[in-house]
Amino acid sequence: MALILVIGASRGIGLETVKAALAAGHKVRAFARSAPTIDISNPNLTKITGDARVRGEVAAAVQGVDAVIHTVGIASLSELIFGTTLFSDSTRVLVDSMQGASVRRLMMLTGAGAGNSRGRINFLYDNVIFPLLMQRTYNDKDLAEDIAMKSGLDWTIVRPGLLTNRPATGRYKILNEAKDWCGGFISRADVADFLVKHVDDATLFGKAPLLID
Repeated sequence: MALILVIGASRGIGLETVKAALAAGHKVRAFARSAPTIDISNPNLTKITGDARVRGEVAAAVQGVDAVIHTVGIASLSELIFGTTLFSDSTRVLVDSMQGASVRRLMMLTGAGAGNSRGRINFLYDNVIFPLLMQRTYNDKDLAEDIAMKSGLDWTIVRPGLLTNRPATGRYKILNEAKDWCGGFISRADVADFLVKHVDDATLFGKAPLLID
């Protein structure tokens, strides 16, 4: 059993990660601005209201945890199209806080097309969807990845394909090698399944796998 901090825990992959971690028997700190809205009652769950960009709030939340799963996401179409600094700002705060608390294990969510996977997905995604809708936001995800990679922490950056709300299947591809990267879909629940199952997997330290069904 581990004590896991999930940042961005109130919706999407973050919420699915909270559910999966509790189901696996872990203790969970669920950190989000809307943490009180998490409709889960479990003695192993602590809900923490906080902003991932506020250093003092994040620093308090990381104290004593075994691992951090960073799943923040944008909340509006305008942020997707016009860009944000949420990912880099929150990652910088988190890395500093983890270093200060001597917490080493970081799993961070970005997406297919981030970092060195840009331009390696498929023709439609790389040349139409990405430049029209996602490039500005992913520029900030690139910065966030760079911060994590230079942190000295035991990081894994997780890059899921296009997300769906289908139930978890446990059957998905973990593409660690650039030669294998391609487009595809994956459910938020399956991404959460991966994050929890590999939270202490040392073979993934310093790697950035792409996940698809």
